[in-house]
Amino acid sequence: MQVCLFLIGASGQQPLLDVAPLQRIDGLRNLIEHEPIAQRVDPRIPPAANAPSCVLQLYFDELAALEAAATRDGPIHRALQAQSEVKRFTQQVMAVRALVSSTPGGQARAQRCTYLVAYEGPAEDFDTWLAHYLQHHAPLMSTLPALREVEIYTRIECAIGMPCARADAMQRNKVVFDDASALVDALASPVRDLMRRDFHTLPPYRGGTPHFAMRSTYGNLATH
Repeated sequence: MQVCLFLIGASGQQPLLDVAPLQRIDGLRNLIEHEPIAQRVDPRIPPAANAPSCVLQLYFDELAALEAAATRDGPIHRALQAQSEVKRFTQQVMAVRALVSSTPGGQARAQRCTYLVAYEGPAEDFDTWLAHYLQHHAPLMSTLPALREVEIYTRIECAIGMPCARADAMQRNKVVFDDASALVDALASPVRDLMRRDFHTLPPYRGGTPHFAMRSTYGNLATH
């Protein structure tokens, strides 16, 4: 199972523009840069306040490789520090469950549209929560029309030393489409009605569930 480092930019600031230094990090298998979309895409959920200025996802095949890259003064820290960007990011390392996967390839900077969701938690019983989510909600989500990717993330503890504040969402997900119009159509579909009904049967939990529509750019990684 892959692991992913989320770097979440503070709301209201300029997005990180130069990701080239990050693309050369040893062990990095995928890098995705998300920037918020201004238009409203979801007829059922109002846009969340304080959308992040950007979200970076850095994927590694092993936790040890991620930890090595995310030490204090390590390559990720240096890449952010060179652009004076360290303090405006929060960080969270999560395990990746890829339920639907169609990552674009063959283009230097392929783009798609992503709906990112965070379940802040905590759940009353996280094991019961996750089992229900994976058995009931995720299969519905995977049938959204024109879907390209579905990933579900759960938090893990790890040893990293970057001086960024830590986020603590109990779970994150994303659904990915070719463009914003495909996302809009999917969120207005009958499948979404089924998802909303199932949402109300989820085991008890606290915290918000912010949803963010993002324009997603897939980096062309150098060979390590």
